[in-house]
Amino acid sequence: MKRGELGAALRALRRASGKEAKTVARSAVMSASKLSKIETAKAAPSVVDVERVLTAIGVSDEVKEEYLEAVRAAATEATAWRLIRRMGVHKAQQQTRALEAHMTVLRLFQPALVPGLLQTPEYIRAVLARHNLGAEVLTKTISARVERQQVLYDSSKELHFVITEPVLRWRIVSASRMAEQMDRIASLSRLPHLDIRIVPLSARQRDIANHAFVVRDDRTVTVETVHADLAVTDPRDVALYIRKFEGFAAMAISGDEARSTLESIRDDFLREQETG
Repeated sequence: MKRGELGAALRALRRASGKEAKTVARSAVMSASKLSKIETAKAAPSVVDVERVLTAIGVSDEVKEEYLEAVRAAATEATAWRLIRRMGVHKAQQQTRALEAHMTVLRLFQPALVPGLLQTPEYIRAVLARHNLGAEVLTKTISARVERQQVLYDSSKELHFVITEPVLRWRIVSASRMAEQMDRIASLSRLPHLDIRIVPLSARQRDIANHAFVVRDDRTVTVETVHADLAVTDPRDVALYIRKFEGFAAMAISGDEARSTLESIRDDFLREQETG
């Protein structure tokens, strides 16, 4: 399906639903002008854009899948971070929140940082401060990420996290704040619909922890690189990421064993704080 055909089809679906453009745009977490450009083929939408628009229109799952298949011709899409900054990092967080609101299953692998959904506000600030955001944008982005964390308490979803042990020891904030971060992860791990696993340093590795990635509903993978945010939608590539996730999950520890590790690392940070 060409860009013009897709835009015209989305416009026809919206009009058939009886919904105004501004209403659909607001539900899809995009500006009305962006929706207009998509409908008139002046802008090429990403797979995520199309999914949000179709969800906002309220089409059936069958129709949605039909259109998404059509726009998956480009298996991988990249959005440069400079463009995300121009749009507003806090708006990107809001878009991700909208995407997570409609997902059912999440798999997140993180070998570099505590996953954003599990971060304390202090940890969030320390991570985002490295992006040279202005004070106002930084505050908005922190608030947007904290709001995203509400998805953790939605028991209708399955959230799976696999974190490598070095992530927990990487000093992003002070020792006392890192101790608080360990307590937060341990507390969240008790939620029945959350599965938080830790790949211990002592485990014999059979794979390489290349980079962080998120798999949503076995259909879309998001990969954060140094220069861009990648969206992977080809089923064959998505399957590769799922297998990689499951491989690390199989060698990771969970439940009481994971909490024991978190408590041990927390105690190390507390001792460091006392002697520092």
